[in-house]
Amino acid sequence: MKKVLSFTLLGGCLLLGNTPVKNAQAHSQSAAKRPNFIVIEGEGHGWSSLPFAQDPKSPSAKNNGVRMPHFEALAQGGMRFSQFYAASPRCTPSRAALLTGKSPAQLHMTFVNEGRQGEVGNTKLRAPQTSTELAERETTIAELLQSEGYATAHFGKWHVGRANPSRHGFPVNDGPNNNGGPDNSADPSTEQTPLTGQKSVTFITEQLKAGKPFYLQLDQYASKEDKAQEDMDKVLGELMQALKAQNAESNTYILYTTDHGTPGRNFPLRGGKGHVLEGGIRVPLLVKGPGIAANTTSNVPATGVDLFPTIASLAGLKSLPTGIEGGSLLPILKSGGTGVVKRSREGLFFHFPHYDFDNGGPASAIVLGNWKLIKFYETGSVQLYDIAKDPSERTDVAPAQPEKRADLEKRLTDYLKEINAQFATINPDYDPSKPTETNIKRGGKGGGGGQGGRKKGQGGGGL
Repeated sequence: MKKVLSFTLLGGCLLLGNTPVKNAQAHSQSAAKRPNFIVIEGEGHGWSSLPFAQDPKSPSAKNNGVRMPHFEALAQGGMRFSQFYAASPRCTPSRAALLTGKSPAQLHMTFVNEGRQGEVGNTKLRAPQTSTELAERETTIAELLQSEGYATAHFGKWHVGRANPSRHGFPVNDGPNNNGGPDNSADPSTEQTPLTGQKSVTFITEQLKAGKPFYLQLDQYASKEDKAQEDMDKVLGELMQALKAQNAESNTYILYTTDHGTPGRNFPLRGGKGHVLEGGIRVPLLVKGPGIAANTTSNVPATGVDLFPTIASLAGLKSLPTGIEGGSLLPILKSGGTGVVKRSREGLFFHFPHYDFDNGGPASAIVLGNWKLIKFYETGSVQLYDIAKDPSERTDVAPAQPEKRADLEKRLTDYLKEINAQFATINPDYDPSKPTETNIKRGGKGGGGGQGGRKKGQGGGGL
């Protein structure tokens, strides 16, 4: 059992207890020279949700209705990735993957509150019952850095279980919040975004004054309003100012990404939340920090599981927990955006064995180079796209590329078998005489259970 760490928030000040860190004295001197990390994770904002394009080849793929000057400064001061993917088209799986460096399929965390009574529709396949609680046996990036002398904190939407974030390496936190936030409100982004910003500024200021390296993760709450993004931009500005006040800008990495795409935020991509099409999983990634050339773009494909090993390597760590699927983006970041990411296997993999938002049913996908293969399990159909030429995935070239299709399908099958992925199974209760329910929207828009489900609606919220 991991030790449970706690903190008290009093009068706007974070009071940290004695954090038990392995070999703390041995690490204290070297840790002080290590870089700091701020990781901001947006909620449901797709590839085209920011006011600037992620790919110079698609200059119109941006949100003209929002002003985010600090995010623009972040992009201009560092590197953006034109082909970065969330690990899943849904919230909980993507967040778990970012924390652990393991795919949702390996973690058996592929959905939100899946398989509960009354949530199985009239579908040909039945989705597997998956976990919505991050197992304590998993090592998070926070725990890894904490063992090396880092102070760690998490504020905002947690949504990887009801256990307090302190059980996963974040002694400083504002609770295991789901979509409803700590007050279980309908739109916590409105009130919570400024509060999480204030807590974040307090945390990093205290660590910088103490000369201690830190890892801060700040997760946005769901909101379709552009104002929510502009509020997050204000928070980013406050964080940048706090770093500047302590002369820590040159020793801090800032990373921004989101947990999945959303319809209307992905032009020109097809699909959205719940889909393994590009619109459901391709999202922004911005990285700024020491050694990263300003205003650069990388076209190297990468995914959420790569962030764990990337942060670890930027911190100078030499070893990782077993089972990590991602590869460090350090060579890409330090070479102007080119290079090769070394992972345990070639390709990027996505496994979503669920019906969701008319997505065509349970599906898996592999991206390898310019190619992307999608397998739909209800029909057994396989689609193949050249996403370099056809990022909108309009032209299925599987019939014309039988060898490429066979190669990618085998790679995908072998991978899923190797990690013991869960699959949808035949639904014995399916009634073909009744309408098929392919748009099973499990989870609500708000009311996500507050801090560990202390409020009514515990564990809800499925963004």
